[in-house]
Amino acid sequence: MQAFVADDPLPDWDASGEEIDRHVEQLEAIPKPVTGEEELVSCFGSDDCYGVAGTLLHLIETGPNLVLTTDPAPEANEWRRRLYDRAVFAGLIPKP
Repeated sequence: MQAFVADDPLPDWDASGEEIDRHVEQLEAIPKPVTGEEELVSCFGSDDCYGVAGTLLHLIETGPNLVLTTDPAPEANEWRRRLYDRAVFAGLIPKP
């Protein structure tokens, strides 16, 4: 997990295939369930990175702790919003 977190956030749609593949390999090497979910939230990029951001979101959700327990700011990353909303919809966090 340290290699994934230490690398740049997920690249956007114009990244090279090699860069995306590197992130995917690092992500797939992280054992589940994860610990240190808070660190992984900082790895979301500006878009879905060809689906890799969804994989990251699901990986974070394997962890035992809720990462986002308060409503993210309106300018928060789309993926932080999704992570929070999914916890609300699952009944893990009371609706605001």
